[in-house]
Amino acid sequence: MENVPNTKLGQMYREHIQHILDKNIDALLDQYTDDALLISSFTKKPIIYKGREEIKEHMQGILGIDGLETDIVFWAETEDPETLMITEQITMTVDGQKSEMRFADSWVLRDGRIAIHFAGMVQHPDGSLA
Repeated sequence: MENVPNTKLGQMYREHIQHILDKNIDALLDQYTDDALLISSFTKKPIIYKGREEIKEHMQGILGIDGLETDIVFWAETEDPETLMITEQITMTVDGQKSEMRFADSWVLRDGRIAIHFAGMVQHPDGSLA
């Protein structure tokens, strides 16, 4: 994990990635509010997940990830309100195959937990742009 600042949100992001690597969906979900909203563009069509149960459904996809490397290209955070906006270069291994893509993630936090998560794929593994 490269270019993650030593801040409260930087620590939360490191934990987020570690939960993914550990395939610990419950710990990952504990970072979200009960009524969290996750908007995903991973499938080239927006999918909206409302609440922890639907977000848990989305997170099931992480179980196939064997390796995950993130390089932060852009990082911006605010304290009040607590927000994070990042662009990441991602390399992940699934079923022995490496894929590279770019993500743009944004979090809006409430009481130290993610209330809104924009999970945006910027460049898909096939090289196409979102």
